[in-house]
Amino acid sequence: MRLTRLALLLPLAVLPLPASAADDDTELLQAVHAFLHEEASELGDELIIELNLPSARLPACESPQPFLARPGNVPLGRVSVGVRCGKDGRQVRYLQAEIGAVGEYPVLNTSLAAGETVRREHLAMQSGNLADLPNRALLDAEEIVGQVATRPIDPEQPLQAHQFRSLPLVERNQRVVVEARGEAFRVTREGQALEPGSLGDRIRVRFTNREVVTAEVAGDGVLVVDF
Repeated sequence: MRLTRLALLLPLAVLPLPASAADDDTELLQAVHAFLHEEASELGDELIIELNLPSARLPACESPQPFLARPGNVPLGRVSVGVRCGKDGRQVRYLQAEIGAVGEYPVLNTSLAAGETVRREHLAMQSGNLADLPNRALLDAEEIVGQVATRPIDPEQPLQAHQFRSLPLVERNQRVVVEARGEAFRVTREGQALEPGSLGDRIRVRFTNREVVTAEVAGDGVLVVDF
């Protein structure tokens, strides 16, 4: 069962409110807390949510409808939460929140040299507050396996995207196989890659009749184009 925290780790239904919260703030805070819990639930097994009430006393917020001031990403760290109040939602107020998540993230268990490829045995999982990790920290070990280190990396440190690059599966001017796929057919043709590419990259390929297509790198020397 997931737990959330506002001062202490307790089930959501009996979360304590800040000492400064008045009775008419209860519905607002519970709505915001439940909203943030739902938005951040994929981050870890244990969420840490702390809400900061505005210093000015405001009228009670009826029928609170929370929303993220900057939508699009799973909230982590310091976030601003907007709340529409009233049936028409015309009254809007904002609260500040701190969101943490206790979860696992990958680290190296050995030093890695620049240009060395990451293997599964190089990685171990470590537990901590994900909000304390640096920006663009990598959380999925599977995304790192097969990547190449761009610089020397020490063990037991959070790993970041800029420390790795994808291993090219296609080199410039390499002879490649392009698969054309449809609902009821699959055709392969040989061509020449006009640029290098890693898994998932879309690159240009030229055939012997000088036709040029853009295809997605699917494997070592293999690209696909869908029709």
